[in-house]
Amino acid sequence: MMMKGAHFPTAAAFALLALATFHLVSASDPSPLQDFCVALNTTQTAVSAVFVNGKFCRDPKLATADDFFFSGLRIPGNTSNPLGSKVTPANVEQIAGLNTLGISLARVDYAPNGGLNPPHTHPRATEVLMVMEGTLYVGFVTSDNRLFTKVLYKGDVFVFPVGLIHFQFNTGKVKAVAIAALSSQNPGVITIANAVFGSNPPINLDVLTKAFQVDNNVVQYLQKQFWYDNN
Repeated sequence: MMMKGAHFPTAAAFALLALATFHLVSASDPSPLQDFCVALNTTQTAVSAVFVNGKFCRDPKLATADDFFFSGLRIPGNTSNPLGSKVTPANVEQIAGLNTLGISLARVDYAPNGGLNPPHTHPRATEVLMVMEGTLYVGFVTSDNRLFTKVLYKGDVFVFPVGLIHFQFNTGKVKAVAIAALSSQNPGVITIANAVFGSNPPINLDVLTKAFQVDNNVVQYLQKQFWYDNN
């Protein structure tokens, strides 16, 4: 009986540790401590040299309906570019009222016959994409190099997990349009080709030739290209 009693405190301690660990693992960003925090343009303040994780808040008494409004997603994006696509964001830069709310949107327009939103990542957001018009071939690659792809039609939805490389390609003969919801007020975007071959200053030639196992001339050719940004 004494041995069973001796083990009880240890078992209880492990149970408490497991419970505490569960709460730590399942934690997320803190909830806002007020109804909203309309972003303040720091260039208009005396503390414009100070960087914070997010944006400063305007006095809520000065907020208006326009702080929560954006009409830009009703306007089709111009797809007359080398990629045949255009992303129109609706994040905290366009909607000041999104500050601290952890969500944003984007409209993506794709030209017929091959409009491409090229392989890219969002370092701070998971993306949920819904096709509004047309047909899209979409996919993402996991950290163990597994490719998940699907052909989407009007009304279909696909999820791109946070940080993973993903893409969308218009396989149809007509234009396509999609709306993306992202789990950050400022999801960020890193387009793979632009980052690797269009960085400023350029990545060392020896690094890229060895990484891609190609000739120097190939890398130099790629670095000389104009890498269009569709965002």
